[in-house]
Amino acid sequence: MYKRAEYQVIKERLEEPRKFIQVVMGPRQVGKSTVVKQVLQDLDIPFQQFSADNVPATNTAWVSNCWAAVRSLKESKGFESIILVIDEIQKISNWSEVVKKEWDDDTFHDRNIKVLLLGSSRVLLEKGLSESLGGRFEEIRMTHWSYPEMKECFGFTLDQFLFYGSYPGAAELINDPDRWEQYIQSAIIDATINKDILMNTPISKPALLRQTFELGASYSGELLSLTKMLGSLQDAGNTVTLTGYINLLDESGLLCGLQKYSIDTARRRASIPKFQVYNNALKMVYNPHTFDQAIMDRKGWGRIFESGIGAWIVSQAFVHRLEVFYWRDRNDEVDFILRKKGTVIAVEVKSNAEKNTNGLATFREKFNPNAAFIVGDGGIPAEEFLSMDIVSLFK
Repeated sequence: MYKRAEYQVIKERLEEPRKFIQVVMGPRQVGKSTVVKQVLQDLDIPFQQFSADNVPATNTAWVSNCWAAVRSLKESKGFESIILVIDEIQKISNWSEVVKKEWDDDTFHDRNIKVLLLGSSRVLLEKGLSESLGGRFEEIRMTHWSYPEMKECFGFTLDQFLFYGSYPGAAELINDPDRWEQYIQSAIIDATINKDILMNTPISKPALLRQTFELGASYSGELLSLTKMLGSLQDAGNTVTLTGYINLLDESGLLCGLQKYSIDTARRRASIPKFQVYNNALKMVYNPHTFDQAIMDRKGWGRIFESGIGAWIVSQAFVHRLEVFYWRDRNDEVDFILRKKGTVIAVEVKSNAEKNTNGLATFREKFNPNAAFIVGDGGIPAEEFLSMDIVSLFK
């Protein structure tokens, strides 16, 4: 079975002496549970695995019961150490307080119980981690599969990666468009919105949340003002409501609204968002064209190409904690601006020779970025860019 890069990271962390709670976080269906299962099978350390997926949110005692079961097993079997794994931990109310209490109790009594937590709603995970578990945990961030991974594991071509995205569970369904679409809708979109957002966050207009996602995903790679969105959505309320919903979709790993790059923070927040899905399958599920039709549509493929490159960029930004923006001034535009600790990288995506790239030169003059380059026609080939370690751009 294919092993992602995170396999080695998780394995090494669990082989170390007990020091931190290990937290694996990332969007749905990217292989978090699978890679943990692979690691546990290859370790010589006993383990117990639990899932909070179907546990009532108010049952906080459930977490303590899992801990008690592991302690009992360790004592009865005389294990030197044991690993406790809890999946979808964020679904339990006040989970972080209970984890803190049990972890500190093990520390006080010198119990060698290593703890691995998994979750798909990063907003709920990060909230709990920051509130109660400061200094007690390490994050292992997982994101969507890269082009090299999809190529090696499933034989994807670049065009297939850009059109079908990179969900491993959907990879073998691409020859049956109806099954592929049903998988993306039910296993990814419905599961994330219904389980990760609506079950854990009070939403006054659930239908509007869904419509906001569908419209934003359809426009992935493009600018769309919130005012225009209000005119396209039923019972839309106001822009504040839409902004809140977009933030929730971002925190759940579905869709983000990139802000315009500016030195002035206030101007940045007031800018028109550029929508960007985290996986291009989330855009293409709303596209009416087949794979062959999309490739033949030169203009339409340009939007798909840009969104596909952008999906990889924002996914990598989540893992490596990068900031991502776009920039526009009248007719000049740069597709993606990446920033980390003061280092600024400008990236223009060019799917064909017709696209104007004057914006890159203008941005250089105005902001003097550390690097600025084109991905695609006349620049770094898309296959090469999608195979890069994005952190290397900042070195």
